Amino acid sequence: MLRYITEWFKSLYSVWRREFTLVFKDVGVLIFFLFLPTVYPIIYTLIYNPEIVVELPVVVVDHCATTRSREFIREVDATQAIDITGRAASLSEAREAMNEHKVYAIMEIPSDFDRQIGRGEQAVIPVYYDMGLLLRYRTILMALSDLQIAVGAQLRGEVLENIGLPAEGMSETPINSEAEFLGDRTQGFASFVIPGILILILQQSLVLGIAMLSGGSAERRRRNMGYDPMEIDAPPTATLIGKTLCYTVIYLPMVLYLFIGVPHIFSLPHDGDYVHYLLFILPLITASSFMGIMLGTLIKERESSLIVLVFTSVIFIFLSGLTWPRYGMSPFWRAVGGLVPATWGVQGFTRMNSNGATLGQESESYIALWCLTAFYFVISYLIVRYRRARQRRLQWAVKQSEQ
Repeated sequence: MLRYITEWFKSLYSVWRREFTLVFKDVGVLIFFLFLPTVYPIIYTLIYNPEIVVELPVVVVDHCATTRSREFIREVDATQAIDITGRAASLSEAREAMNEHKVYAIMEIPSDFDRQIGRGEQAVIPVYYDMGLLLRYRTILMALSDLQIAVGAQLRGEVLENIGLPAEGMSETPINSEAEFLGDRTQGFASFVIPGILILILQQSLVLGIAMLSGGSAERRRRNMGYDPMEIDAPPTATLIGKTLCYTVIYLPMVLYLFIGVPHIFSLPHDGDYVHYLLFILPLITASSFMGIMLGTLIKERESSLIVLVFTSVIFIFLSGLTWPRYGMSPFWRAVGGLVPATWGVQGFTRMNSNGATLGQESESYIALWCLTAFYFVISYLIVRYRRARQRRLQWAVKQSEQ
């Protein structure tokens, strides 16, 4: 037993060392393992900076043309989100400006706007939005909603003064509401999306690099009658664990850079504990490694790994719940998403990073990642064992034919 254990650890070290050699001699794998996780977070974050949308161009069609309507337009223009770029004589003229993407919304003030307010009636101002980007729509809508509340309180105060009643305190709403945006204090898009994107970048870069290594191994087997001369003849468990240890060691600096360095560089939310980060990311790396080894059996050429990138990246983004909540998905897609390590990584890490959750509070995601690690390890073990037995049979057949 002692001899077997000693040989197993020797095989583990040989696989670990051989995998290091294969990684650092392959430029394509280095691009996936090192260049992609280093550059992509910078590019993504720079795209989404500044995080909030301001001074969105809006055109006004003022059918009223009174002092009150012009004052309301000035108040709209004074908001941080909206910039009144001009006035159109008609709605059709304003639509032309929107069709040419010169403006993103049209505000139409009706001809009876001043009359309705003077009578104490409710005035309605139609606003037409460009729905090409929901972020612009949300920004304009929130700005006009806040302005509506402020103007309504001001008008109530004027009515009370006109009838001789004290208007003190009526310039504000009876019940004041204050919003505390947990996890995204600036309401910025980068603060919302980048923590989840970092998890997806880590998984995809790792899986793609492993897929490219598997493609290289498949090409070597075709050139050598089913035998890969770069492969170590080690037990399947030693092969899998040795490779995963190699990837884990390589990705440790990437983890520190992605989840500690990038948030500090761009002032993104980072309210969690760094030790909890590392403990949480460990099963994500192991589960992604074993999933990559499993998927690598489908790769017959190195270039095929790029197809994996194109095919899976967008799907994994949606399944992770980053753009659409998982509770709004059907049971089938929730089950499919549960088989992707990044899904649980995004769910758990986002709450740890943005809301300061502890590892214990994210135990569901943490346990799910370890379960996926075991699940993909078993599948990878069966695949490696079958492939090793098949390779030995081919070697035996070649020797018999030579004899």
